[in-house]
Amino acid sequence: MSSNKITVEFGRASKQFEVIKSPVPHILVESNNELHGWWNGIEPDGNRECTAEKLLINPHNGCSHNCLFCYSHALGGYFRIFREYGVVAVFKDFDKKVAKQLDGIRVASCRYLSPVTGPFQAIKEKYGLSERIIKAFVDQNVPVQFTTKGRISDTAIRLIKEQEHSFGKVSILSLDEDRRQRLMAGGASTDELVRNIERLANEGKFAVCRIDPIIPCVTDERGELEELVRRVVDAGAGHTIASCMDIPRALKYEIYEELEERFEIPKRKMRGLYTEIISGRFHVNIEYRRKLFGMMREICDRNKVTMGLCMEFESLGGKKVKGLNKRFMCSNNCEGVDVPIYVRKRDGKQFEPVKGCNGNCLKCHFTDKEPVCDIPDLKKAGAWKLWDYRRWSKLFEYSP
Repeated sequence: MSSNKITVEFGRASKQFEVIKSPVPHILVESNNELHGWWNGIEPDGNRECTAEKLLINPHNGCSHNCLFCYSHALGGYFRIFREYGVVAVFKDFDKKVAKQLDGIRVASCRYLSPVTGPFQAIKEKYGLSERIIKAFVDQNVPVQFTTKGRISDTAIRLIKEQEHSFGKVSILSLDEDRRQRLMAGGASTDELVRNIERLANEGKFAVCRIDPIIPCVTDERGELEELVRRVVDAGAGHTIASCMDIPRALKYEIYEELEERFEIPKRKMRGLYTEIISGRFHVNIEYRRKLFGMMREICDRNKVTMGLCMEFESLGGKKVKGLNKRFMCSNNCEGVDVPIYVRKRDGKQFEPVKGCNGNCLKCHFTDKEPVCDIPDLKKAGAWKLWDYRRWSKLFEYSP
């Protein structure tokens, strides 16, 4: 990277961009990325625990929160330039592009902002892209959820308040502020994250606390987890989500080195824990994880709050896996709230929720009943693309 130019490589092709220095180094990118669903379907290997359908979107690649354990550090393209140079890629006018995509469909699931990078990171002060995307969906009455380790903007809360099924998730690693700062370079303070939950609850919006990931030997102590759950429930959290840190193959030795340097955890101890490989990532052995999630379930039950897990599996050999939510989850949907599929019928300007639908397509997959949404594919709990949503939309072109 030169002082004001950077080259991004995509296989044999490359593009050069001007680096804008403020408020954080970033580039503006024209993108044709499309709305899409989850990366994996339940078939053929069982590699899906996400109960409800979502339309996923990341308006940024790279995140100034820069969490030590973030799996995006192992990704290429625009993610690579953040890892190597600290430059965030911002998808220019992405709100207009996704709004146009939304105009072209009559079936929609809850919009997820954003599954990989923080939607409320420092760059939002310059472009407000996350808020503009939220508005594009709320204007057509499509529910939105977001997950953040930053401060939720007042605008975002005001916007989701206008939509019945929209909600917010706040990720809190630890109540120990010093420990949080050693795990991530940016983001909001622990107190501010708890206030996020209070602000959502005070506005009548469902608030979820993601204790995600729990890091072995760093944030897995029972007393601290009990205190964290108590505090977020007191703040208004209606649900918790937990996971145990997994590690992409490419980051294994780097993360071990960082944990030893920052927390004095011997690398040999981590190697002794991370003995299982599932979908190309190292996972802590299943015995540890069962004990951890059993403890979390006890803590949540005691505090009268529901709990789900995020992308936690047990290996069945080869590529086959079994999700752990069936054993530990105590809510209908893994995110603690039911969000139905939305459809827009002929001549309708706005989407409306499907009556009788609770959004749990994964549960629907394992029943003999026909889906109330009248979209047979959704019962397959697959990995859907925008063209699938366009295909399903034809079912409602002539509906009254």
